[in-house]
Amino acid sequence: MPGSTTPSAGAGAGSLPVIVVTGMAFEARIARGDGGDRVEAVYAARADLLERALSAAVARGAAGIISFGTAGGLAPDLEPGALIVADAVDGPFGRLETDRQWAHRIVAAVTAAGAAEGLAGRLRRGSMAAVAAPLITADDKRALHSSTGALAVDMESHIAGATAAAHRLPFAICRAVVDPAWRTLPPAATAGLRDDGSTALGPILRELLRQPSQLGALIRLAADARAARTTLMQARRAMGEGGVLRMPAIV
Repeated sequence: MPGSTTPSAGAGAGSLPVIVVTGMAFEARIARGDGGDRVEAVYAARADLLERALSAAVARGAAGIISFGTAGGLAPDLEPGALIVADAVDGPFGRLETDRQWAHRIVAAVTAAGAAEGLAGRLRRGSMAAVAAPLITADDKRALHSSTGALAVDMESHIAGATAAAHRLPFAICRAVVDPAWRTLPPAATAGLRDDGSTALGPILRELLRQPSQLGALIRLAADARAARTTLMQARRAMGEGGVLRMPAIV
């Protein structure tokens, strides 16, 4: 199925996978980890494709649903690479709470495993916001932070949370800030994103040819993205080592 990966084979027979919900293919690759956890990653940039993939995954059986990947910063003090384990998400479906016990286990795993890498110092608790379209400008981010108090924003957590609530599954959010609150994204940053969550280079290059002055902002965004990717990889490794993506850690 496009936008879906099959469960890894590392778990015991009969256990159900945790479904990891992301928006982009590279996030899903990180989410799969090293195969030691039974997880199924679903991803798409377009909401209806993501909902379809998620519904199919839940129908196959699930132990819980976690929204994982990058997010746009809203709180002005959050640097690229900050890690958010959220208490709730406010978005198109209202306010959806995360599972308190699961969130505490994720925080404990990140704190235990991330001290040497500095990951624990980048960890923040609070709420997320969710939107249906990318939040591009610093002014828009400032306004959303003012109205919701959310630390960061993404386009998938509300879909993950609503599906979890509908099926009475545990729900968690673990997201890394990529573009900080004060950063306005250049048009080239979103030009290459395909509906299925993969990235095409051609549209990005055409956008740069149309407006070469975007190059500096795109280079800064690439540095921000490296920081967020590093955090996601560290967080995924910590969650694997802490066992928080295996069924016994959730129930």
